[in-house]
Amino acid sequence: MVERRRRSLGESQVQSHAVENRILLGDCIDELRRLPAGSVDLVFADPPYNLQLAGDLVRPNDTRVDGVDDAWDKFASFAEYDNFARAWLAACRRVLKPDGAIWVIGSYHNIFRLGVAMQDLGFWIQNDVVWRKVNPMPNFRGKRFTNAHETLIWASRDQKSRATFNYESLKGSNDDLQMRSDWLFPICSGPERLKDQGGRKAHPTQKPEALLHRIILATTNPGDVVLDPFFGTGTTGAVAKRLGRKFIGIERDPDYARAAKERIARVVPVSQGALETIPPKRSEPRIPFGTIIELGILVPGASLYDPRRKIQAEVKADGTLRWQESQASIHRLGALVQGKSACNGWTFWHFEAKGKFKPIDRLREEAKRQLGLAGTRSIHLEAAE
Repeated sequence: MVERRRRSLGESQVQSHAVENRILLGDCIDELRRLPAGSVDLVFADPPYNLQLAGDLVRPNDTRVDGVDDAWDKFASFAEYDNFARAWLAACRRVLKPDGAIWVIGSYHNIFRLGVAMQDLGFWIQNDVVWRKVNPMPNFRGKRFTNAHETLIWASRDQKSRATFNYESLKGSNDDLQMRSDWLFPICSGPERLKDQGGRKAHPTQKPEALLHRIILATTNPGDVVLDPFFGTGTTGAVAKRLGRKFIGIERDPDYARAAKERIARVVPVSQGALETIPPKRSEPRIPFGTIIELGILVPGASLYDPRRKIQAEVKADGTLRWQESQASIHRLGALVQGKSACNGWTFWHFEAKGKFKPIDRLREEAKRQLGLAGTRSIHLEAAE
């Protein structure tokens, strides 16, 4: 029975299932090489910063700052750090699915070196995101600006990858405004900060769960596998479990791994129904403008306008528009009247109904309803109105 199941799923899938929702204790590069290729949907990596600290950091009152001075953050040279970075990044790229993606977070000490390595290895950068800290550590020596942010790089496996991006859900959570690339979150503190038996931080660079919540919600779907090669005390695993994703954590420090395991065991997953997100537009059935006319939602002879009402075009029976001596599709005519090479006619052209002025994109929701294709997105749009 086991052998039959192994053949039906494929060897790599069986191996992948064996490590999902587990913490692998060991060197990240060694453990990554043991994972099957193309088995992971998303990687979140919080690698060593290589801070190059020359001595203790002391507050003005002469108390010592509990900073990052662990052996895992020390490298003999930039070349040694670069070799390490390229090795683990290449190993991560191998285990990513063709449409997989990676997030890497760092400070000014290392993020630029990581960005170069990622591009050299074939990753395709989608965005860099600035995490602005509400409560950053002050600059005690008064010789530099307060370092109040960290930088994240979001990249797909390669240029052809169709990385998951739940744009509509992010926009909905941001009061119907596009989510920007500067994020405001506090550093990890209070009850969320794990402590050891002596009351000290269990891990010096523990990330806030709010940060991982946005990343995982934005760039994965329920059931996806999220890999963290520098698992630490398990923030990635805790958030992944809560949001109905699977996780693989790699950690070489047994104390960190133990703390992570205990932490994740306490997490209560969100109910399956509460995990539903607004589906992306590209996953919806295509509704041509001609269908709007065929269904009688707009009638031939109706007028459409540009957003400023300076241009008026006439709707034709074949689903094209006419303006002066030109007749073309909503997209081509929209580009023509603006003197541009391309235009999204669904958002450019507007109609007037019951005293309201709206883009014709809204008419597609009525078309979906009539065609029996209405779903989650139309419900959210109606609620927004």
